[in-house]
Amino acid sequence: MTSHVPAHAAATAPPAPPEETAGPRPEPADLPGVTAAGYHARRPVPGDAAAVHRLVSARDLEVLGHPDATLDDLTDQLTDASLDLGRDAWLVHPPGAPDTVAGYAQAWRQRAEAGVPAEVDIEVYAADERLVRPLWDAVLARAGRMAGAAGSPRAVVSVQVYRQDAATAEVAASYGFQVATGFHRLRADHPVGPVADPDPPSGVTVRAAHGSAELTRAAYRIHQEGFAEHFGFVPKSYDAWLSAYGASATSDWSQLLVAEADGRPAGMLLGSDMFAADENCGYVRLLAVLPGYRGRGIGRTLLRHAFAADARRGRSGTYLHVDAGNTTPALTLYLSAGMRPVLVIDVWRGAVQPAPDSPAGA
Repeated sequence: MTSHVPAHAAATAPPAPPEETAGPRPEPADLPGVTAAGYHARRPVPGDAAAVHRLVSARDLEVLGHPDATLDDLTDQLTDASLDLGRDAWLVHPPGAPDTVAGYAQAWRQRAEAGVPAEVDIEVYAADERLVRPLWDAVLARAGRMAGAAGSPRAVVSVQVYRQDAATAEVAASYGFQVATGFHRLRADHPVGPVADPDPPSGVTVRAAHGSAELTRAAYRIHQEGFAEHFGFVPKSYDAWLSAYGASATSDWSQLLVAEADGRPAGMLLGSDMFAADENCGYVRLLAVLPGYRGRGIGRTLLRHAFAADARRGRSGTYLHVDAGNTTPALTLYLSAGMRPVLVIDVWRGAVQPAPDSPAGA
């Protein structure tokens, strides 16, 4: 499911501790369970994006009836500097066919600091069911070594599972994982032709932030404070935030808006082109309102500005994801604004004990 899923905590993790960068980057990777199934394992490289995309799309087609990731999504993932392909990812192929992908797995470190639980996101895809558990074992072991290298008491591991994907849910449960929350994907459909920007509430002004360092910093502060208590949120420095939300091929800072209330920055929205190539839809990547300004219609106004802008671009709709357990009544807001649910992605979580890191991180 890659980048078409919520990304509050993903993208550009803090730099790895020294233990995480030392040692060779082996090729191939040694996974005994994969070998026993008659396959070979190696480390992926960015050039594998198309082959991995085919594997992921085949799984999406089986579960959802349609692909849910683009080649851009996989390219972004395999070129993200925060994912160490030489230590944290595996590609499985038949003997003599290194470019035919039968399995792919990764452990993506979101946070790893001494004294606090490490947070690791995992993904596992396998065309052969015999590869599922060897790849799960590999990513969970890697999560434990990430925690051990950082001095964390344990690793909290998350995997995102489509609600329809009973097979993956069953595997997650067998490893002791439980559903921690669910993210709803919502869509608003747009009429053909221009849509006017909404009239803002009294005292509220919406400003385009692109090109303004002051407004961009204000948007950053609003996002960090507004999301502080949300599921999976990992705080970032300003530079890391810019990198995280600007690294994707579908990023578009011209879609950054800041709402001011009584002359003070109070809300922000960042859109992107994540769903443009495959569905001709816009995407609200971030929407946050400071706690002290909630209930004044700021979120709804920003949302309707995004709808109008997407309609002007000729988009057929706008998507966003919302946590079902959101600490604010966001889901109710989005539904009342005319959005409809189209998909649910459950986040399963489990814990892994820290383990000593190996020189190769294998």
